[in-house]
Amino acid sequence: MDFTVLTIFPEMFDAFWAHGIIRRALNQGQVTASTVNIRDYAEGRHKMTDDRPYGGGCGMVMKPEPLAAAIEAVRSNSPQALTVLLTPQGRPFDQGLAEELSRENSLIFVCGRYEGVDDRICDNHVDLEISIGDYVLTGGEVAAMAVIDAVTRLLPGVLGNEDSAWQDSFSRDLLEHGHYTRPPEFNGEKVPEVLLSGNHSAIAKWRLEYSLVKTLLKRSDLLKERPLEQSELDILHKWQKEIESIIRSKS
Repeated sequence: MDFTVLTIFPEMFDAFWAHGIIRRALNQGQVTASTVNIRDYAEGRHKMTDDRPYGGGCGMVMKPEPLAAAIEAVRSNSPQALTVLLTPQGRPFDQGLAEELSRENSLIFVCGRYEGVDDRICDNHVDLEISIGDYVLTGGEVAAMAVIDAVTRLLPGVLGNEDSAWQDSFSRDLLEHGHYTRPPEFNGEKVPEVLLSGNHSAIAKWRLEYSLVKTLLKRSDLLKERPLEQSELDILHKWQKEIESIIRSKS
C-alpha cells in the first residue's frame, strides 16, 4: 500500500510516520508513505494556496491551480491511485470503508484547509470524499492520519496477530469485549474467573456475551442494523427471560 498526503503542513506527518504500527509497517515494507507540499505547486513569490471566495463570505478557499497540479503530479507516477479528499461533507468513515480502502494499492489524501477547497477540485480531481465525523477540524491532516491508521492495521502482516483486526470493535458491527491483564486483582476488583480457567470455549462464550452487553448499552443501533447469529439470539433470549422474570417479581 502506498500513501501520499497532499498538505500545506507536511511536517505534521513526521512524527506520525515515526511511531507505532505505522512505523513498523513502513520498516517492514508493507506500506510506503510520503507527503507533498501543496505550496511547491503554487505560483508567484508568495506561493499562495488560498484566496477570497467569490460571492463574499468569511474565510478563505484553497485555490484550484496548486491543488490540481499537485494531484496530477502524484497521479502521473501512480495513475491507479484513489484520490481522497478529507471533508465534513464526505462519506462517513467507518470500519467498512476502512476495509474497502485497504484493498486499494495506492491512496492519495488531499488535506483541505481554511473554508475548504474550490469545488472544481472536488468535481474533477477527487475520486472519493471522506468525513471522519460531524464536526469541523481546522484541516484535513488529523483526519488523514485517522484514516491511514485504520487502513494500515487491516493490511496483511501489519498486526502481530492476524485475528486482532477481525476482533476489533465494529469489524463485526459489535463493540469489542472487555480486556484484562495482570495483576489478577486491582483495587479490590478481580479478573473474571472464566478468563483464568483455560477453558477456551467458555472464554469465547463470555467474550461474545460481554460484547453484546457493551453494544446493547452503548450502541444499540448497531444491533438493530445487523443480522444476528443464532448464538447471539440465544444470549438475547436468555436476557429477555431474565428481565421478564425480574419484572414479574416486582409487579
